[in-house]
Amino acid sequence: MALDDDIQSILFSEEQISQRISELACQITDDFNDKNMASSSCPVVFGVATGAFLFLADLVRKIKLPVLVDFIRAESYGSGTESNGAPRISLDLKVDIQGKHVILVEDIVDTGNTLSCLIPYLKCKGASSVSVCTLLDKPARRKVNFELVGRGKYYCGFECPDYFVVGYGLDFAELYRNLPYVGVLKPELYE
Repeated sequence: MALDDDIQSILFSEEQISQRISELACQITDDFNDKNMASSSCPVVFGVATGAFLFLADLVRKIKLPVLVDFIRAESYGSGTESNGAPRISLDLKVDIQGKHVILVEDIVDTGNTLSCLIPYLKCKGASSVSVCTLLDKPARRKVNFELVGRGKYYCGFECPDYFVVGYGLDFAELYRNLPYVGVLKPELYE
């Protein structure tokens, strides 16, 4: 099975993704070096599992600060193409975030449901700020607005058109995550 054969078109190439991640990491490094954000503790970077794992790995290796890394899982898709609108946390935090700056790393922000669940949860756990860094933002699908915490910032890799996309961590039925680019999945494969 050649995964590339299932892709209608490539939206963001491996090179474009790498370049944008370098820019985001530089921005994060600058922001968290700022005397207003700096504190005695390192920022805690949480990958929203499983889709963000590639993005998270590449991003944290380019951030020029000490960071703590962990994962959290909030599931809302299952094996379909539409969010069920009611995410549930199925993998909790290992790291104590009381009084710490948190950066949530997402593969894609579309409906906003996952972030509207996770951000208040992290605030409740004592985070002093919650930022979001997403590879893709799909505002055409937004159903729920979310509010960052403290001096939290929103970092976005690319705005994504309203297509069903896979690759670079994003999946359909747990497949295609290992593609090195983000591409549009052929509709006949999921309709």
